[in-house]
Amino acid sequence: MLELGVKVVLAYLAGSVMGSLVVGFFRGGVDIRSVGSGNPGGTNALRTQGKVFAFWVIVIDVSKAVIPVVWLPSLALPGVGIDPLVDRELLTYLVGLAAVVGHVYPVFFDFRGGKGAATAVGVMCIVKPVIVLPLIVLWLAVIWVTGFVGLATIAAAIGAAVFVAVTGLPQEHGLFLFCSAVAALIVYTHRSNISRMWAGEEDRVTPGLLGRRGN
Repeated sequence: MLELGVKVVLAYLAGSVMGSLVVGFFRGGVDIRSVGSGNPGGTNALRTQGKVFAFWVIVIDVSKAVIPVVWLPSLALPGVGIDPLVDRELLTYLVGLAAVVGHVYPVFFDFRGGKGAATAVGVMCIVKPVIVLPLIVLWLAVIWVTGFVGLATIAAAIGAAVFVAVTGLPQEHGLFLFCSAVAALIVYTHRSNISRMWAGEEDRVTPGLLGRRGN
């Protein structure tokens, strides 16, 4: 079990590397936690710093999940090795989940992180790539209809769990549990967005079909 614990911790540390703060460092010390919504994720980066800044933020936040998920499960670490009792599939999902948790609660940045979406996409690109494009289409469709990025992200996260439940159970029970855990985490990290939407105070990135009809 030493291997499991060490690799989960390493994945968490990788997830704790915040793309927005890394890019901000090279942009003269910009900390986007002090502007806009205060969230160090891709959406706030786009709104406050522009497309190029946001692009590199997303690249880092996706990569910090892809690299551990691809690399860690089969890697024989010095002094740790490969434990034959550890299921490789289980380890892959736990490593992926640890990277997402690291993004949300980064140890290097006072546990003030993003909302988990980009890093979760990075994991899905490896463990279930066939689902990524449909989820992006769903995400864009919800934004097109409502104008709310937060709602689109929640819908995509829940949609992933539902898709795996309908098409993959019982064979892909590990993937289903991973998707369900990520969906629950993303709903939790978007709780303030949910409250603002309920109160009619959430900003839209576009008017959306519903917003235009309400005018």
